[in-house]
Amino acid sequence: MLLLRHGEPEVQSRDRCYGRLDVGLSPRGLEQATRAAAFLQEVGIAAVYASPRRRAVESARPLAQPRGLAVKMDPDLREIDFGALEGLTYDEARIRYPEIYSAWMERPTEVTFPGGEGYAQLRARVIGALTRLRRAHAGATFAVVAHGGVTRTVLATSLGLPDAHIFRLAQDYAALSIIDWIDDVPIVRLVNAAPS
Repeated sequence: MLLLRHGEPEVQSRDRCYGRLDVGLSPRGLEQATRAAAFLQEVGIAAVYASPRRRAVESARPLAQPRGLAVKMDPDLREIDFGALEGLTYDEARIRYPEIYSAWMERPTEVTFPGGEGYAQLRARVIGALTRLRRAHAGATFAVVAHGGVTRTVLATSLGLPDAHIFRLAQDYAALSIIDWIDDVPIVRLVNAAPS
């Protein structure tokens, strides 16, 4: 599996809680996605999957189109839903929801956002999608283009990291990670490689 985080998003999302907020790529983000696709141009890919959020779909297109593939959107690959905090700046979230914000900063995988999700929900749906995609493409290479929370979840699960340690995994915009499986054992071959 080729696992890519989307490119840099549009400027209005910066310093905000954006999970379900549907923003596209910045010009730099599109350039990052194009470079990632060029880096992988010689790799045979059977299918390209993406979160339905614009930033992921726009990042997946340069990978799919030269191969004549459609980007297959999978709603289980979407980023965490920040609920009531969605779209707020970090300062606004801290002021409006001080207890939730404080818990989020101290124990990010233990918080459930009011009206949104918690990490356990994100993890369950992402790992469910991963299992389904692996079965559909056994013996073939497929790509998943998603979000930092999603890519960290897949990597942390593959490496057996405790939930609390997911943020020890850097996930830069448009960075590539590669995971193979031998039977059902994940082998992480590459983490967070940003094509130059």
